[in-house]
Amino acid sequence: MADEKAPLVKSSLLRPAGPHKGASQPVVTPIMPSVVYASETPDALDAQYEGRAEGHTYAREGHPNADVLARRIDALEGVSGGLVTGSGMAAVTAALLGLCGSGDHVVGGDQLYGRSLRMMRDDLPRFGIDTTLADPTDVAAVEAALRPETRMVLIEVVSNPTLRIADIEGIAELCRARGILLAVDNTFTTPAAVKPAEFGADIVIHSVTKLLAGHSDVTLGWLWARDEDRRKAIRDFAVTSGLTPSPFDCWLAERGLLTFALRYAAAQDNAEALARHLAGKDGLRRVLYPTRSDHPDAARAQAVLRGQGGHMVTFELDGGREAANAFTAGAEGLAFAPTLGDVATTLSHPASSSHRALGAEARAAIGISEGTFRVSVGLEERAALLDAIDRGLDAAARA
Repeated sequence: MADEKAPLVKSSLLRPAGPHKGASQPVVTPIMPSVVYASETPDALDAQYEGRAEGHTYAREGHPNADVLARRIDALEGVSGGLVTGSGMAAVTAALLGLCGSGDHVVGGDQLYGRSLRMMRDDLPRFGIDTTLADPTDVAAVEAALRPETRMVLIEVVSNPTLRIADIEGIAELCRARGILLAVDNTFTTPAAVKPAEFGADIVIHSVTKLLAGHSDVTLGWLWARDEDRRKAIRDFAVTSGLTPSPFDCWLAERGLLTFALRYAAAQDNAEALARHLAGKDGLRRVLYPTRSDHPDAARAQAVLRGQGGHMVTFELDGGREAANAFTAGAEGLAFAPTLGDVATTLSHPASSSHRALGAEARAAIGISEGTFRVSVGLEERAALLDAIDRGLDAAARA
């Protein structure tokens, strides 16, 4: 691990201007659940739709709480013009179906989030969009997967759940040379570790549900496109298909973003400590954490993540499903739940949750076994966290 990390992204505490104009303003953004908005005249409505005046018309087309949240995430990613959607998968869908059509080809990283993989494998082909999966840690493998009709490459900077580091620099250069769109899902890494737009990504995606909101009480997504025409195409598809975010969820997520930098730093410190604690433990085949020297992509992790390791730790138990069942039962106090980014630590078993649809053989091909666990590390007191993990490991060993 490097002696110095890049500075963490700062959560802006500047309050966006509220919708009310007067001698005073609300300190906290109000929740605005209105579905419809009235305009004075048809000319005034035309002015809004044509961009000559600000305002809202119908909540499916946008609302104030989504606008405020989008501006906050834009600031974290160093971009402008982002769009909030009803979920992370809604953001992935808007990018793929808003910009790709029948006859196009999409290359995806072979360790995308499980539902993204399912969309690549099962759903896009139904719309006439061919897909190929390739190893994003190997530019040559991505290049070999390209075709003349390739429209987009979709990757995650850090893979789920094996924490492999994509060669984002090499893939961005390849896409730029071929005139292919590069879409990057930045959910795992967050802007605290990497800003994909700085590497040349054309599209950036987040599941805001996870670490950005941070409390497991919202379901939201966010995406941004570099080109204005593509932003419009994505927005038009999202509006037409109803990928609408809830005003209340947007309000909760804005609240969560105010503590994002603090939560990220604390969770990362705990994750580093957990990875050190697990290293060399009996009954474990491997421990994966990006800043460890034995990580398969250690050099690239340092270059891309700038010393940040993040809040995710993955390890593999001996003993298969029996040991996995014993571990989750024994690790009392740690929720076994298919999520990540919460203030509390959660345990995820990809073979039975996020990647269950792949089948055992396909999971094995990308390094996921019945003993693989992904830990989303939270903000607990460290000794209590390590003690809970040890109780789980002891139970797994007895099994």
